[in-house]
Amino acid sequence: MSPGHMGAGLGKSLREGGARVVATVAGRSERTRRLAEGLELLPSLAEVVSAADVVLSVTPPGSALAAARSIADAARSTGSSPVVADLNAISPATMAAVAEACAGLPVVDGSISGPPPSTRPGARIYLSGVRATDVAGLPWNSQVEPIVLGTELGSASALKMCTAGVYKGLNALVTQAMRTAGRYGVLDQVLADLARNDLDGSAGVAVSATKAHRFVDEMREIAATQAGAGLTPALFEALAAVYAEVATTVLAAGDPESADRSLSPAEIVRRLSPEV
Repeated sequence: MSPGHMGAGLGKSLREGGARVVATVAGRSERTRRLAEGLELLPSLAEVVSAADVVLSVTPPGSALAAARSIADAARSTGSSPVVADLNAISPATMAAVAEACAGLPVVDGSISGPPPSTRPGARIYLSGVRATDVAGLPWNSQVEPIVLGTELGSASALKMCTAGVYKGLNALVTQAMRTAGRYGVLDQVLADLARNDLDGSAGVAVSATKAHRFVDEMREIAATQAGAGLTPALFEALAAVYAEVATTVLAAGDPESADRSLSPAEIVRRLSPEV
């Protein structure tokens, strides 16, 4: 479900491994239609759910629960009972709500670490739940590594919230450092110092800006996860605000696969300015 940049990449990995992969682009954008080329496209979600043994939900975090409800409705209407694997960047609490929405269907908690396998090999899919081995056992090609964490729902989501907090948190910090350095005229010097410690992520800042709108909800999910662990949610609530601001800038226009990776740091900062 939702074969965007990541979902289409996973679908193509399974197709190359020998699976029949069905999806639908009903109501989706022309970009989604382009990304989904090569998958077997059906007219509706109901037909996808009816045909599938396993449904993979790959959506922005803020859409995960609505997607689960749509899958459950489609299953009820067609009398089917596929395994539903939620692979979204959500908190364990949201994962519990997804499982509740899919009551009556076997549910697997999943999370993805790394870029789409169609972009670069090495994506890991972490899985937990009673039926996790069913999803791990799908014919993934060599570009995807499935890892089963156990039978408890929420484990895969918790792992994602921890690792994404580091990866996307560092990206937000570099983004803010570059914006601040540009304002004070020390951008080159700041990046040179960060590079001494392998922290000059200016190219990543340009790409991540195109995904900033979906990172807002992800930061909120991480904040909720940390609050659930008895920690302050303030850090990632603040980073949600950072990404919300980035999402309004010129640099955020476009999509990840067409982001200009050759922009100079100065141009990145210029396009991150709310005045541009």
